[in-house]
Amino acid sequence: MEHRIAVLKGDGIGPEIIDEALKCLGVVAEEFGHSFIYDEQLIGGAAIDALEIPLPSETVDACLASDAVLMGAVGGPQWDTLPPSVRPEQGLLGIRKALGVYANIRPAKLYAPLADACPLKPERLQGGLDLIVCRELTGDVYFGEKRRDADGAGHDDMTYTIPEIERIAHRAYGLAKQRRNHVTCVDKSNILETSRVWRETVERVAREYPDIETDYLYVDNAAMQLVLRPSQFDVILTGNLFGDILSDEASCITGSIGMLPSASLGETSLGLYEPIHGSAPDIAGQNKANPIATILSAALMLRYSFGLFAEANAVENAVDAVLKEGYRTADIAKPDESVLTCSEMGSVIASHI
Repeated sequence: MEHRIAVLKGDGIGPEIIDEALKCLGVVAEEFGHSFIYDEQLIGGAAIDALEIPLPSETVDACLASDAVLMGAVGGPQWDTLPPSVRPEQGLLGIRKALGVYANIRPAKLYAPLADACPLKPERLQGGLDLIVCRELTGDVYFGEKRRDADGAGHDDMTYTIPEIERIAHRAYGLAKQRRNHVTCVDKSNILETSRVWRETVERVAREYPDIETDYLYVDNAAMQLVLRPSQFDVILTGNLFGDILSDEASCITGSIGMLPSASLGETSLGLYEPIHGSAPDIAGQNKANPIATILSAALMLRYSFGLFAEANAVENAVDAVLKEGYRTADIAKPDESVLTCSEMGSVIASHI
């Protein structure tokens, strides 16, 4: 079977980690009899350097013509002095909007071999850590009106419509049905009017799923509960800003931000897949990056966009096996453990598929 994938390597370590994901996809294609057609395009700083814009129309067109999009990371200090409207991050926000991917699915799982890398005390990890942050992706303050007053005061409008909340809530409940039937709605409804609309809407949607347990936490309490007893969470349903923060917090509990993948989904099977970490310019080009989050993002692509469940499981099982066998990149290694390069880790995982 043939699948067309738009490849956006981006900036910093993006090209390195994407290459390892493509290496693993090559093995999947060979082992399972598929054909993956890659269309590489520019985004972020790389696009600015080449074309002076962070998201060229050619990139958008190629993504819309593909079955899925696999992306690295964008940004770096060399572009930090540019006006906000043309910085690399606008390419990321723009492609999400162009693809209509409103649901950001961020799994956070603590692998048993990496328990020592978790910053929490062992007693906090009773019951383990295996959750999904279901984050609304195209609303909130990131996309609200932005302005500055004459006196220099800044404004970022936080806005959510009821239909926007309903569709992400249904997505979260759909995920919970496939997992442990538990949704935690996270908001700040004691203070924010936007959050009051959010909670009222989720409460209505929750009544459509009587077999799924729903509880509600303010975002500050949710952040605290993540480090006190992370096993209580199954699916966390929240907005763009809160989801961005909580998913990064969850990633640290897993031992390294280099371990967490993400899938951004809309109404169709066309999804955007990327690691949750940034471009790490301090180690770019040094073959030190951890490619696991990107490889796991490719596994999510196999599952959600292509419906290739056995293939996705094969990639995820390969990562699990490699970690059990003691293979480590620098970010997840103990001081006395040997360290693999980015390309070596990708090759070891590929060999286990």
